[in-house]
Amino acid sequence: MSDSIEHDRGLSMRRAAVIIVAAQLAAIGAAEAQSTKTQPASRSATEVQPMAPMAIRLPDEGELASLDGAAAWLNSQPLKAGGLRGKVVLIDFWTYTCINWQRTLPYVRAWARKYKDRGLVVIGVHSPEFPVERELDNVRRAATELRVDYPIAIDSDFAIWKAFKNEYWPALYLADARGRIRYHQFGEGEYARSEMIIQQLLADAGGSGVAQDLVTVDPRGAEAAADWNDLKSPENYVGYDRTENFSSPGGTGLDVSRVYSLPEALKLNHWALSGDWTVKRQAIALNKASGRIAYRFHARDLHLVMGPATRGRSVRFRVLVDGKPPGAAHGADVDENGIGTVTEPRLYQLIRQPKPIVDRRFEVEFLDPGVEAFAFTFG
Repeated sequence: MSDSIEHDRGLSMRRAAVIIVAAQLAAIGAAEAQSTKTQPASRSATEVQPMAPMAIRLPDEGELASLDGAAAWLNSQPLKAGGLRGKVVLIDFWTYTCINWQRTLPYVRAWARKYKDRGLVVIGVHSPEFPVERELDNVRRAATELRVDYPIAIDSDFAIWKAFKNEYWPALYLADARGRIRYHQFGEGEYARSEMIIQQLLADAGGSGVAQDLVTVDPRGAEAAADWNDLKSPENYVGYDRTENFSSPGGTGLDVSRVYSLPEALKLNHWALSGDWTVKRQAIALNKASGRIAYRFHARDLHLVMGPATRGRSVRFRVLVDGKPPGAAHGADVDENGIGTVTEPRLYQLIRQPKPIVDRRFEVEFLDPGVEAFAFTFG
C-alpha cells in the first residue's frame, strides 16, 4: 500500500470537517445548509434534522466506476457496473478495523435490508488499511461477525478505490438507475439525508411503494455513535510511521527489539510502552510476556486494533484504569476485572466509561508474548 493511501484514513479523521461540508453543500445546494452542523472530525447522526419529503436537486458526479478490479467477491457472484443498470447502487468503502466505518454500519445494514426489494443494491468495497486486513480469511470472518451480508468486493490492491478516486474510510456513493453517481458522503453522519436520497433515486427509477419513513437503529458495542461532546482524544497509530506523542524515555527504536519503560506521568493523549517490544512501521509487537501499553485519554470509549502475531495463537491481557480494574467502565471485550483475550486481528473495545468523562490513565498488560497492536481509536 502506498504511503499516500495509508495516510488517507488518518487524514480524513483529522481534517477539519469544513472541507467535507463545503463539498456536500456544493453538490446538494446551499438551501440545505441550515440543517447541517459539523464536529471537528466527523458528523453525528443526532445532528441531522429530517428534511421535508420533497425532491432534492442532485448533481451528476460522473459514471459509476468499474468494479472489475475486485480480487474476489463475498456474498455474491462478481458484479459489473454495466450489469447494475436499472438499479440504484450504494457503494460503501470500508476496512473492517475502522471504528468510523463501524459506527455507520447499522444504517447501511438497515438500508440494504429495507430497500433490497425496492431496487437498491448495496456493495461494500473492502479496501484494507493494515496488512492483516488484506487476508481474505480475516475479511470473511469480520463480515460474518459484523453481519455484513450484502455483496462485498475485495479490493486488496485498491483498484476500485483508485477507479472512484476515493480518499476516505468510510465513503458512501449513490448511483442512479442510469449508472450515474448522484451523491456522496464522506465520514460519519448525514444518515437521514442519505436515506432520503436513496428514496428519491428509487422513486425516480420508477419504484413503487417506497416508504418515506426512515430506518431506526439500536447500535450496540463499538457500533454506537461516539460521545462527541466528551471526545478529546483523536485516533493515534502506534507504528513509528504515523504515531504521535510517544513518551517512553529514549524514544522508539526502529524495527529492533528493545526494552521500554513507562514515565512517571503522561500528558493527555500521550502514550508509552514498558517491556520488550519491537516498534515497526505500522505496528508494535511484544516479544516477551508482561509488556504494557499506557495511554492518557479523554473519551467515553477506548478501542485498540490488535491481534496475535501468529495465526491460531491467543494472548491474554488485563486492563487497568487509573491503576484499578475498570469495573463498570469495562468495554465489550473485557470483563469488570479488565480480563480479556486477543484471539484474532480486529478492533477491541477495552473501555466504555460512564459519566462523568474525565482524563484517565489507561494501561493494558499482556500476560503472554506475541501480540501486535496497530492503532488506538476513541468514541
